[in-house]
Amino acid sequence: MKVFLDFEASSLSDRSYPVEVAWVFQDGRSESHLIRPATEWTDWDEEAEAIHGISREQLAGEGDPHDVVGARMVEALIDHELFASAPSWDGKWLSVLLRGAGLPRHALRLRNTDEALRATATEILQGALPAARLDIEVHALVASANAGKQARPAHRALPDAQGEYETWLRLRQTARELLAQTGG
Repeated sequence: MKVFLDFEASSLSDRSYPVEVAWVFQDGRSESHLIRPATEWTDWDEEAEAIHGISREQLAGEGDPHDVVGARMVEALIDHELFASAPSWDGKWLSVLLRGAGLPRHALRLRNTDEALRATATEILQGALPAARLDIEVHALVASANAGKQARPAHRALPDAQGEYETWLRLRQTARELLAQTGG
C-alpha cells in the first residue's frame, strides 16, 4: 500500500533532527507524532520554529520519545511503499530518527511522490493507450496533479502528508476519467 509521509525538523542544518512526523495510507488512515528529541539532539533554529510553530517546550511536554516513534514507524510502515515530496530531506530525518532509536537506518526507504503519481497513472491507463500516447498522458497527468497542489505547504507534518495524499487522489480520479473517455 502507498503511504504519503512528511517530517518537520529542528532546522535545515546538517545536525537537524525530526520534531514531527505524519503519514497517510492510500486508504485515508493517518497517524501523526510530535517527537521528543534524544538528549544528544541539540540543534535548534528559531526560524524553523517560527515556520512550523512547534516549540522545544512543546516537544518536551507533548512529544513521544524518539525511540518509540521510530519503532512505531517501522511497525506500521515496514511493508509499504513510502513517498514524500522532498525525499532527500525527509529521508535524512527518517535516518536520524531510526539511528537514534537504535534501528537500522535503511529499515524504511522513501521515494519521491512523483513516482507514486507516475505508477498510478500508468497502472490505470496501461493497455488502454498506445505506449507513445501513454507516456505523454502520464506526464501530463503528473504535471496537472502537481499544479493543483497548495502553493504554500502548511509546514505541519499531517496537513502536508494529507496534501500529498490528496494530490495522488486527484491524479487517480483524473486518470480514471481519461480511461473512461478512451472507452477503457
